[in-house]
Amino acid sequence: MMNDIETILAELRKFNQERDWDQFHNGKDLAIGLSVEASELLECFLWKKPEDAPIDKIREELADVLNFAFQMADKYNLDIKEIMLDKIQRNARKYPVEKAKGSAKKYDEL
Repeated sequence: MMNDIETILAELRKFNQERDWDQFHNGKDLAIGLSVEASELLECFLWKKPEDAPIDKIREELADVLNFAFQMADKYNLDIKEIMLDKIQRNARKYPVEKAKGSAKKYDEL
């Protein structure tokens, strides 16, 4: 039985293969697409209070960001769960609770 991440990756692969889009999904173009979609997500908040941003548009743009991120991980055979948990552990070392709790400072300023 596939887990949720594998299910998403399988659906993305199928979607792209049916359209012959794999040819366009090199690392560079996936990174550019990710950046473009992140900018569209950011646009949801332009000139608004954070709580006034349209949740339906945030949902749509966040899905686009995640689609590109998942495709990039898949392209480079990276295990999404593994790289995310590894990054959380590294951040925990950089931002120990006793120094970082309640602070927005960067790790080298703590």
